[in-house]
Amino acid sequence: MEREIAAEQAFVDRVYVQLGESARAAAALAQEGHSRGRLGHEGGLVERDAMVYQAARRIAQLDAAHEGLVFGRLDLREEVDPEPRYIGRIGLRDANRDSLLIDWRAPAAAVFYQATAAEPHDVVRRRVLRSSGPTVVGVEDELLDAEAETSLPIVGEGALMAQLSRARDRSMHSIVATIQAEQDKAIRAPGKGVVAISGGPGTGKTVVALHRAAFLLYTDRRRYESGGVLIIGPSGVFMRYIERVLPSLGETAVALRSLGEVVEGVRATRHDEPAVADVKGSARMAELMRRTARQQAPGAPREFRIFWRDDTIVLDRQLLGNLRRHLMSQGRRNRQLPRVPNALLDAMWRQVRGERGRERGREAFDDEMLSNQSFLDFAAAWWPPLAATDVFAWLREPEFLSRVAEGVLGPEEQRLLSKSWASADLSVEDVPLLDDLRYAIGDVPARTDDERDLDETGLLEGGIDIQELFTAADREFAPAGRGWAPPTHKIEDDVYAHVLVDEAQDLTPMQWRMVGRRGRTASWTIVGDPAQSSWPVPAEAEAARAAALEGKDVHEFHLSTNYRNSAEIYAHAAEYAERVGLDADLPTAVRSTGVEPTVVEDVADLEAATREAVLAMASQVAGTVGIVVPVARRSDVNAWLSSWPELADDAPGARAAIDSSVAPSGDDRVVVLTGLDTKGLEFDGIVVVRPQEIEDESATGRATLYVVLTRATQLLTTVS
Repeated sequence: MEREIAAEQAFVDRVYVQLGESARAAAALAQEGHSRGRLGHEGGLVERDAMVYQAARRIAQLDAAHEGLVFGRLDLREEVDPEPRYIGRIGLRDANRDSLLIDWRAPAAAVFYQATAAEPHDVVRRRVLRSSGPTVVGVEDELLDAEAETSLPIVGEGALMAQLSRARDRSMHSIVATIQAEQDKAIRAPGKGVVAISGGPGTGKTVVALHRAAFLLYTDRRRYESGGVLIIGPSGVFMRYIERVLPSLGETAVALRSLGEVVEGVRATRHDEPAVADVKGSARMAELMRRTARQQAPGAPREFRIFWRDDTIVLDRQLLGNLRRHLMSQGRRNRQLPRVPNALLDAMWRQVRGERGRERGREAFDDEMLSNQSFLDFAAAWWPPLAATDVFAWLREPEFLSRVAEGVLGPEEQRLLSKSWASADLSVEDVPLLDDLRYAIGDVPARTDDERDLDETGLLEGGIDIQELFTAADREFAPAGRGWAPPTHKIEDDVYAHVLVDEAQDLTPMQWRMVGRRGRTASWTIVGDPAQSSWPVPAEAEAARAAALEGKDVHEFHLSTNYRNSAEIYAHAAEYAERVGLDADLPTAVRSTGVEPTVVEDVADLEAATREAVLAMASQVAGTVGIVVPVARRSDVNAWLSSWPELADDAPGARAAIDSSVAPSGDDRVVVLTGLDTKGLEFDGIVVVRPQEIEDESATGRATLYVVLTRATQLLTTVS
């Protein structure tokens, strides 16, 4: 083993020397690019921008690759290739331009993942290098072609089993060194359409999907980098957990968003209680948002009266109502802003009967009205430019909500919403509703400089300069008292080239509508397990998912092996799933520890029992420990944890309690989470407090508890 490590260290040292040379070359390219910009002509500026961009991208790629840069080696049959092939996070060439390191996403590296003992693909030995920074600390070999004549030594316990026994920390690591054949098929699936990856707990669905995103960026960078890749996960805790994976694979051009962050400029972390979340997630809310977007702004004037020449001109409630319905029939509300002044002026001009007014003519009439402050104030107040957040605020008025919800929601559902919306703080479940309103009211159309130059009068094809109109009216629109300005992020900016949805079984119908808008022209990767769903009406969510993916070919991949849980832990979770009637996909757990889950029942002192279980677990595992609690007990357990001296901040390797919405630090070992918080996460050990209460707290509590029972890799304790 020492001899093999030393030999691999010599090669890895050579690779890091070349990495340094490549970094210096990239820095020199950036410097040369800046020099080109000083030439003083347009061509030099173009060259500067191109060179600096390419250099910056390469530097970012090289910086991200340092950890575990070289992780694989293939030794093939002598007659196929007498030289070993090394696999790494990025590709590198030596000074002679010969391949030194093969990028894991390259076709030449595919055999590293696809070769098996049954189908070795000419691979005699597959080796995984384990490193700490630039230092090789171990090697794990697999002999794949036992019939080949070879003197190659075979050392280590096997790469996969070594990976499975590694202690977990507070972030997910890439698994490029240990990807298995069935996972690799999903990663390298065709780029078009939808790749749907299913499988039970611990089968590696999430990391496979993330590696697929990296693979797509590698194979068609121009498309996916320019169009963007959007990765959506269930929570901020989960997104922080996975955020290291793609940078470690050399990909930095990816947007990672939790479901509370999908809408640009909005970040929600608070979840509603299950009964409220069920109402807000229902497909019926789309009709409620449509009706809301069509309502007249509360407080808007209902009449306008002005005297011009010999006529009294009146825009009464009935006339304004007809005008509003006509404008609404033309398209989205904000898109009608350029038509509003002329629509009002047309209705007013038809009331001009006097000889003096008719002699002056329509052009003079328009000029005078558009310079009349009272008319400008009325137009701005009657049809203001609207932001989705302002329209959403209308629903906080119970009378308004009752009017638009008639026939859509029952009285109890309206009461739940009113209680929820008494606070201005948005929940995760509010975000898709806000997005529906964005699309219902539309963006405010912007005028181009060319249009302004051509239109000296302020009128252009029946429209006017909206920004100038509302500036002239001196309208303070924004809630913070700032003057109104159109948002810089537009609806058309929401579209991506690829959309990846993790824990897809949990998306509500309204969340599917929100995500679907981002992927209208995209390819998709969708990851999920129906048995872990927290949405109580699967058929409704399935219909919304089908609408989001309409017209796209779906390629199904199923993962059947549980790499996370020990066989003992998963047997306990599977028994629970079967006992409570979950239609669960039960994968095969490949690793046994000989340690059965601990069940502590009928405890008199819950804090003492929890403390004993946590301390015992923390002393037995080297990595993370999760304490999973019912929502109602989270504050209490956080308080307990902070009072235990053995887990105080100054105790090595331990931590004090944090709220689950706060970003964890890299050194924290013990964390308190609710059942839904654990989605997609894994820990060395899990202590489940009052499992029956977790099951009882929502209509999908059984599925949630099943998820909780499958989060541990080594130890599981339940405290009842």
